[in-house]
Amino acid sequence: MLAALAWGLAPIVEKAGLRDTGPIAGLFYRCVGVVAGMLILGLFLVRPQEGRAVGLRSALLLAAGGFLASFLGQICFYHALKGGEVSRMVPISASYPFIAFMLGVLLFHESLTPFKIGGALLIVAGVWLLKIG
Repeated sequence: MLAALAWGLAPIVEKAGLRDTGPIAGLFYRCVGVVAGMLILGLFLVRPQEGRAVGLRSALLLAAGGFLASFLGQICFYHALKGGEVSRMVPISASYPFIAFMLGVLLFHESLTPFKIGGALLIVAGVWLLKIG
């Protein structure tokens, strides 16, 4: 619930911040906040042996995930947020669980259950309703 609260509050703060700046400059300053948080995390919570224990493959995959989500995805999100309504842009961009669901089934052969299919259909219906409304 704390993650949902943080992720729900962040676009409100970011939309206000984007009022007087462009998406790319906005992403730069957002990353300043991330770097500050990572410095605090690195200094106080990450044990050196934990960082050294990460293999090259895992490090590259995690870095690729960071690039996709925190850089590429955020640029696209800021462009949408700058020109659109928070109440529409956030739920549409937050439909990523549907994409993760589909890729999990296709790439990792995860199980298809009636509940998963129903949830995926609800996501698609929600995005469609926001698009037409």
